[in-house]
Amino acid sequence: MKKSLLFALATIPFALFAADDGPHALVAKIERLDPAFDKLIAPGATIEKLAEGFRWSEGPVWHDGGVVFSDVLANTAYRWKPGAAQAEIYLRPSGLMSAQPGFRETGSNGLSRDAQGRLLLCQHGERRVARFENGTYTTVADKFEGKRFNSPNDLAVRKSGEIYFTDPPYGLEGIDKSPLREIPFHGVYRVAMDGKVSLVTKSIAYPNGIAFSPDDKILYVAVSDSAATRVVAFDVKSDGTVANERVFFDAQALKEKGGKGLCDGMKVDRAGNLWCTGPGGVLVISPKGKLLGVLNTGEPTANCAWGDDGSTLYITANYFLVRVKTLTKGAGW
Repeated sequence: MKKSLLFALATIPFALFAADDGPHALVAKIERLDPAFDKLIAPGATIEKLAEGFRWSEGPVWHDGGVVFSDVLANTAYRWKPGAAQAEIYLRPSGLMSAQPGFRETGSNGLSRDAQGRLLLCQHGERRVARFENGTYTTVADKFEGKRFNSPNDLAVRKSGEIYFTDPPYGLEGIDKSPLREIPFHGVYRVAMDGKVSLVTKSIAYPNGIAFSPDDKILYVAVSDSAATRVVAFDVKSDGTVANERVFFDAQALKEKGGKGLCDGMKVDRAGNLWCTGPGGVLVISPKGKLLGVLNTGEPTANCAWGDDGSTLYITANYFLVRVKTLTKGAGW
């Protein structure tokens, strides 16, 4: 099903539409906690501010010559291209196509690319996963067993082309108490190559970011439960279902020490290290679950993505889009 779109594509400087209260200082630092971190981030590396003025930046993906990312509260997706002085509007609206009551976050959230390289969006306002191509949005998944999703949040694409996504109710006014809710749990779902939607798990409250290990054998899910923020891992079976849920990294202690943010979006590098946003910024965690270092943005930090040649990590941190040059590359690059 296709829906026509009133959109702006890469033409309007974001500063014309900035909706926050003006410029903000970026107070960032890199925290080295283990010698293995030095093989991932060079001495002297810095967290570089690229653009600002957003209300809540999210969901970056390397696409169409730059990094495309969401401003969830502004119902807008932006693109920043290397060398540009500022970001530009890429899609508006990006999530909710026409004004409707009942939403606290209307825009797109997590973004990715499908197996054909086309842009995928988790659209809070439309309560679906959509594909954007040739000026139109096409629904990829909007229902499970005939019921509307809560507000799809983030997604990951396996090498097979299957799409896995999380569905907490963050986009809805009242969150769990929203009268719009049709599904009574917070699910993780799988879209098979034939378009069939199946439930992966409903055991997690507030599932958020999602990623696969480089060999696709482990599924990671970030949990943004303020009382128990963590990353859980599952073994992925040959049929795409999962088993053996376990806590991969418990971030609650970092939150209780004052780290800003909760476990949210994440990506994996070619060696299997998990780069997960969480309390304090981007937590760099070994495949064995050891915290190696933190890219501390000084802000609640929502998500990250590899770009350029695969060695640059782009990070959405509250008002900002920032980047860090690394010594590794993202899985698949």
